[in-house]
This record gives sequence, C-alpha cells and structure tokens, in this order.
Amino acid sequence: MKKKNKIEKMLEIPEEVYSNVPKVTVTGFNELILENYKGIIEYEEFFASISTYIGVININGYNLNLEKMTNDDIKITGKIESIEIDRVEE
Repeated sequence: MKKKNKIEKMLEIPEEVYSNVPKVTVTGFNELILENYKGIIEYEEFFASISTYIGVININGYNLNLEKMTNDDIKITGKIESIEIDRVEE
C-alpha cells in the first residue's frame, strides 16, 4: 500500500479518483455536485440526504432538484441554504 501511495503522490492523482472519499463542489448557493456517493436516503423539495462511503451528507434549501445523476456523481440544484456532514466513525 505504501508503494501505491508514493506513485499516486508522484503522479498527483486526486484522492477521490482512486478511493471512495466523496468530493463536494458547491457553486454559489444554487448548485452542488457530489462525487463518490453510495445512494439517496431521502429526497424532498426542501431536503436531500445522501449516503457516502464515510457518512451522510444532508442538504437543506428550497426547490431542490436532483438534476443529473450517474453511478459516480449527483448534481443538485435549487436554493441551497445549508450542508451538513454526519461522519461515520471507522
């Protein structure tokens, strides 16, 4: 495993590419992209709860839409008011 880490560091590969660590990208207050998610726990127009490999990410807001979903990432649009991360201890 140490050799793998050295190679990844030398090549400057982002951790989310070679692991299950989620990456959250927020653009303003209107768009959120979550990479490396496991599944959707709950979704409503004002709340979304998404499971990741290290915990649960809760998004609160208004007019939330699951605009684009693939097996690897999900795009949520709307008026995002808050993001909460509930970490699962390993």
